[in-house]
Amino acid sequence: MENIKDQAELAIRELIEAAGLKRGDIVVVGCSSSEVNGYRIGKNSVPETADEIFDAIYGVLKERGIFLAAQCCEHLNRCIITERAAVSGHDIVNVVPQPKAGGSFATAAYREFEDPVAVEEIRADAGLDIGGTLIGMHLKKVAVPVRLSIDHIGCAILLAARTRPKYIGGERAHYDERLG
Repeated sequence: MENIKDQAELAIRELIEAAGLKRGDIVVVGCSSSEVNGYRIGKNSVPETADEIFDAIYGVLKERGIFLAAQCCEHLNRCIITERAAVSGHDIVNVVPQPKAGGSFATAAYREFEDPVAVEEIRADAGLDIGGTLIGMHLKKVAVPVRLSIDHIGCAILLAARTRPKYIGGERAHYDERLG
């Protein structure tokens, strides 16, 4: 599979299935367009690449009523760009990402969302890390790795995760197989 748009769409479809995501859930995506194109993260942002990946992922999530949370780069403290409806009650921060200050993927999200906002953090139900962007800080506890049928988008390493509720009390005395 050579087309990055097809790779991104396959990855998000597999993650939705593996994580059992439903309407109203949140998926965090960190994406280095530099890494996708074979460069070191943060060294060669490619907005067109980010646009292709964003379109593939957002289209699949939107049709299922799942929110996308686009992680910005370190220059914006890895803040999140998402739809206002996904973060009611969160403190909104005043920032607009740019390709070299926030990242091309977050810039695409801000441009394409109906009512985009930025927040410092979020607790997502699942996530895709495209190119070593370190999305873990934005996942709910407890994160569980998900093995997809592909492990790269373009040249970028692809990692995926879902979350599950914490086990609290006893020695798994109340373990529920449905929660995994």
